Amino acid sequence: MPLIDPARSLLLVIDVQVRLMPAIADGAGVIANTGRLLAAAKMLDVPSLFTEQNAGGLGPTVPELAPEPGAAIAKMSFGAAEAPGFLDRIGDRDLVVAGCEAHICVLQTVLGLLDAGRRVSVVADAVGSRRSENRDAGLARMAAHGAGIVTTEMAVFEWLGTARHPRFREAVKLIK
Repeated sequence: MPLIDPARSLLLVIDVQVRLMPAIADGAGVIANTGRLLAAAKMLDVPSLFTEQNAGGLGPTVPELAPEPGAAIAKMSFGAAEAPGFLDRIGDRDLVVAGCEAHICVLQTVLGLLDAGRRVSVVADAVGSRRSENRDAGLARMAAHGAGIVTTEMAVFEWLGTARHPRFREAVKLIK
């Protein structure tokens, strides 16, 4: 899989919701790395999109990451690609994916995106599940079906492309 191109990318944040995150193994790490990705995406003009699974039951996106009110795509299907209008919203962009749960909603979304012919990079340190073995199995299955598995640093440095990028020092501060 080629490098992640910031001009073609969209950061997709799946179901990082208030009632779910306390149950996620290393939920604080998932939130922190997703926050780094969101800050880098904003800095580098990479658009972001959020989904919320059954928001009535799981609540909204955590306040640390929350999108503008009403901006998250509400869904009941585990795979976001099945939500009405979702594929239209992402256009033909390549997806950089963070969120929860790795073996359920992230997995089903990624498999749906791959089926729709999209390039997908899953940020391993920004996805979580309640149990680490489920997270690991979800990542392995996504990789087996063609998703790239990357880290927060990999995504940010690929978006930068060069140490000569005008926002390089600013972006590096997000990581270190």
